[in-house]
Amino acid sequence: MDELSLQPPIALPSVRPPPENQRPPLTSHPSFLPAPTEDLDFDSYTSLELVRLHEELLRKTRLLSLENSLFESFLRRVDPHSIAVEGTGRDKEREREEAAERAGAEREGRSDRKKRKPAHTQREAQKLMTLTPDQKSEIATREVEELRDEIEKKREEWGKVLDNYKAEMEEVEIRMDEIKKASYEFKRDIVGSAVNPRTGKIIAERVLRYYEDKIRAKDAIIEKIRLKNATLKVTKNKLHLQLKQKEEMGEVLHAIDFDQLQIENKQYLSKIEERNGELLKLKMISGNTVQVLNYYKKKLQTLTTQSQHLRTEIALRREQLQKLTMESEVVAGESVKAEQLHERLVGQMEEYRVPSVMDYAAVK
Repeated sequence: MDELSLQPPIALPSVRPPPENQRPPLTSHPSFLPAPTEDLDFDSYTSLELVRLHEELLRKTRLLSLENSLFESFLRRVDPHSIAVEGTGRDKEREREEAAERAGAEREGRSDRKKRKPAHTQREAQKLMTLTPDQKSEIATREVEELRDEIEKKREEWGKVLDNYKAEMEEVEIRMDEIKKASYEFKRDIVGSAVNPRTGKIIAERVLRYYEDKIRAKDAIIEKIRLKNATLKVTKNKLHLQLKQKEEMGEVLHAIDFDQLQIENKQYLSKIEERNGELLKLKMISGNTVQVLNYYKKKLQTLTTQSQHLRTEIALRREQLQKLTMESEVVAGESVKAEQLHERLVGQMEEYRVPSVMDYAAVK
């Protein structure tokens, strides 16, 4: 209705205007169209004006059809039985009457359009069935409010569905984190440290012990969940008994108490939504913390491997240092012996005296 009513008016050309007493003024807006159309003298209009009049009548028809759909929806909501009874027969009768009226109007319009019966009785009937603008506005307002309520209900329903999907996604993410954690622990405890250094294969006893520990942990979790389920069943039975007692005492509950309970329910729902928001924030923080923890775990693992490598290098260097110390001690002893030999030889060289030439000659 808004799109059609907000369209700009169409300016009609003044081509050979007939006298004012022969035809009423024609304007572009549907609300100013002359009604009924039986009072119009179509012979006095030009072809272009008839086309414009046809367009205006189509626009008015569309507006009236939209109003009728609005009123039908209102009547269907207020009194659906009347629509169910009258809707099937009246549509067919209306179609047949409109077809008959169009055919009769065409036959009579060709012969003589001025010889028609006065339609004051039809106007009076239409006036009796016409709604006032205030009533139309009230019906439209109520329909808009009803539509808003339906939209709000649908929004709440789809919000619940969306919350369910979010919860499932969070559960899947938690499960994935648990699987990653278990895989990391298995690699750390079994693949990394349970390898036989002589054969290079994983020790079977360590693997069996690892899985036995996991099975015992799962059994403990199952036992805890079983006990929790039992307590929840007991709580459920107590709540059922309280509900039956409240149903038996339901006659004492007044409308004021019910309204107060609804208000408290809304307050608790708002608090639950706030707590759910805080829980989601905490889950996001915990997820970030787990990511940071995994990063530091990986960093710790790399540093541990580096420390082990450095320890092995330190042990090798210490062995080399011991060998070099022993060799240095041997070399020091040999150097002492060499020095003593050198000193002895130096003493011998100093004490040595070469015989004179004459003694050599006498010996010869």
